[in-house]
Amino acid sequence: MSRNDAMNDPANTSKASRRQFVKQVSAGAVATLLTGSKLLQAAETVPEKQPNLLFVCTDQQHWEALGCVDTFFKTPAMDQLAEEGTRFNETYCTTPQCSASRSSLLTGFYPSATGVYNNMDAAAGNPLSQKTIGAHLQEAGYDTAYFGKWHLGDNPTGNAGWDERVIDKSDPKITELGIDYLKRKQNSEKPFALFLMYVNPHDIYHYQPDKSKVDDLPISLPKSWYEDDLSTKPSVQKRFMTHNQGWNLFERDQKYWEEYHAYYRDVVQLVDTQLGQVLSALDQFKLTSSTCRFFTSDHGDMDTHHRLIYKGPFMYDQMVRVPFIASIPEQHRSTEQPQTSDDFMILTDVVPTLLDFAGASVPECDGQSLKPFLTGSGKMPNREAVISQYYGKQNWVNPIRMVRTKKYKYNRYIEHGEELYDLEQDPHEIVNLANDGDYSEVKQELSAQLDAWIKQHQDPFDTFSSNDSARPDPAERRPKDRRT
Repeated sequence: MSRNDAMNDPANTSKASRRQFVKQVSAGAVATLLTGSKLLQAAETVPEKQPNLLFVCTDQQHWEALGCVDTFFKTPAMDQLAEEGTRFNETYCTTPQCSASRSSLLTGFYPSATGVYNNMDAAAGNPLSQKTIGAHLQEAGYDTAYFGKWHLGDNPTGNAGWDERVIDKSDPKITELGIDYLKRKQNSEKPFALFLMYVNPHDIYHYQPDKSKVDDLPISLPKSWYEDDLSTKPSVQKRFMTHNQGWNLFERDQKYWEEYHAYYRDVVQLVDTQLGQVLSALDQFKLTSSTCRFFTSDHGDMDTHHRLIYKGPFMYDQMVRVPFIASIPEQHRSTEQPQTSDDFMILTDVVPTLLDFAGASVPECDGQSLKPFLTGSGKMPNREAVISQYYGKQNWVNPIRMVRTKKYKYNRYIEHGEELYDLEQDPHEIVNLANDGDYSEVKQELSAQLDAWIKQHQDPFDTFSSNDSARPDPAERRPKDRRT
C-alpha cells in the first residue's frame, strides 16, 4: 500500500469526545497505563529442545521503510519475513539515538536506567555497564555470537556474554560472519543465539547534493513535506536544519529532497539484500524450522518528513516508531501466528521475549515478554501509552520526553516548549495543538502522566538543561558515497 493508504483517514472529534478521553484516563493508573512492567516474570517451562535465536537489527530504519507498508521501498527479504511471521505495527524505541537505544535493546531498560543517554563520545554518552541479554542466554545454555555495530563502549560487564564477538564491520562482512556461524552450527546439539547488527540505512549520512547519484526521479515526497510549517513547532527543529546537520539541504530545491528520499530507499534496500542472504543460509543449513527469527531497527530517520532529515531533537513517528517482525517455528507455538499486531510494543520487550523463548529466567526490567501472544497462549502486554526519551545529538543537547497514546502525542522539551498532536485527526503530526485552548485538558492529563512516569522511573529529565551553541561536527560531513 502507499504511504497515505497506510494511515487511517482523519476522524471528526468533538470537544465532548476530548473531555471523555480525559475522564477515561486517570493519572493514578499510570503504573499500568504506561510501560508498567517492572515485575519479575516467571519463565515458562524449558522445552525439550530450546529454539535457536536469530536477532537482526538495522540502524536508522523508520517504521514505514518496508515494502509491505509503503511500496516505495523495495524490501523483499523483510517482506518475506513479515509474511512468515508477525509484523508489529506499533513498535517504539526508547530513544532515537544509536547507543542509548541499543542499551535498551540489550538490557530491557530505558536509557534513564542504563545511564547511556547519548552516543559514545558525545555528551552523556556513557559506556553500557549493565549485564546484557548475552550473559543471560549463556547462563541458559546458549552459544552466543554478536557481529556488527556495537557503539556501547568497553565496560567489562557491558561487553560480557558473547562466545564470539566481532564488532564495527561493514554490512557484507557482518553477513559473511553470520553465514559462516550458521554453517558451523547446523549440526550442533547446543542452541545458539546469533545477533547481527547492521549499519544501514545509517549510510544516508553519505548523501551529498549534486554528487550522490539516484535513479527514478522525480518522486513524490511525504505529505508533511508539503504541508508542515516548522515555525509552528519548537524552534530547535528548524535550528537543527539551519545550524546543525540539516544545513546542506534546508534551502535546496525540491529535487534534492527527492534525491535524499530516493537515496534513503536505496540504503534500506542494501541492508534488505544482506538479510535475504542470511535467511537463505538458514534454509540452506536446514535451521529455519528450529530458529526463532526477529527483526527490528534501533530508531528511525526523518527521511524528508516535516522537511527534516537524519535524526535529531524531534519525536515524530518517523523518529521513534520502528519495524519489528517475529517469526516463530511451528514446534514452538500452539496456533498459527497472528499476521499483524496493532498493540503497543517497546524495544525493552526484546530481552524478556527472547529469554522467555529460551526458557531462561527473565529478570526484572522495563519490558514484557511477547511470547504468550506469539505462541497463542496469551495476549499482548496491556499498554494504553508509550514513553520515549531524548537527550541530545553529539554535544548539542536538547532533552525531550514523549508520551503517545493511540489518539494523542504529547512532547515536552526542556527549553523549547511543547507539542500536542491529535493523531486521529492529524496522523501526519502537522498541526501543533499545544497552545490550543480546546485541548488544554488533554495536554494537562498527558503532562500529568509524563510527570508520574518520570517520578516512577527516577528519570533525571528535570535536572537536564539545553546547549544550543553547538555547531555541526566537521567529522560528520562524510564525503564518501558508500552504497556499494
